[in-house]
Amino acid sequence: MGSTEHVIVVADGDADGAVLATLARTDVSGRGKLVIAADGGAAQALAAGVTPDIVVGDFDSLDPQQRRRLEELGAALQEADPDKGESDMELSLLAALGAGATRISIVGALGIARPEHSIANLLLLADPRLDGIAVELVGRGSRIVRIGSAEGPGEIAVAGAIGDFVSLFPLGAAVEGVTTDGLRFGLRDESLPLGPSRGLSNELLGTTARVTSRRGCLLVVHTARASVRP
Repeated sequence: MGSTEHVIVVADGDADGAVLATLARTDVSGRGKLVIAADGGAAQALAAGVTPDIVVGDFDSLDPQQRRRLEELGAALQEADPDKGESDMELSLLAALGAGATRISIVGALGIARPEHSIANLLLLADPRLDGIAVELVGRGSRIVRIGSAEGPGEIAVAGAIGDFVSLFPLGAAVEGVTTDGLRFGLRDESLPLGPSRGLSNELLGTTARVTSRRGCLLVVHTARASVRP
């Protein structure tokens, strides 16, 4: 399989079909994007009008009719052992890395029906195999991005509207040297330890902000205020 810059991974959680359809569109360069579905995420993709290129998993969330439909559409089905040690999402991320992804957008990673899967999907972002890869979880008005690594720095520019929420959460050990610019509650070379909610619900002062860190994996969550119910 050739190198693919941008890979879309579809999980079987709360997937926003409109966001997925937009992400899957061919970009201005004319290059297509590889779409990988994690088991039942294939049904989510089809419902959004997107045909996955690859479906990965033990297929316990797909019925025979859906599987036949995927085969008819030309999707490559990579069936895993039901007793595997990895989740379908982890296998999908590994498939994306194997395809040469430099950017991975994940849709449907979160949900309330199986909260354990949501937690596992968030914690997957701490996997060192993703170091150097731009990974984002996108959904209904929110975008979650990991910056930094266990031993390296991170940086991100956040673009949105005045008053949008920006939250910072360490993944693993404390994240050191966190500095923000353009947020209501500024941080200056501070440490964010795992546990306390110090980084929760900051706000954009303008339309852009910048977050940098010196060491550690940091989750940056940007939620549009307009998407939050009053």
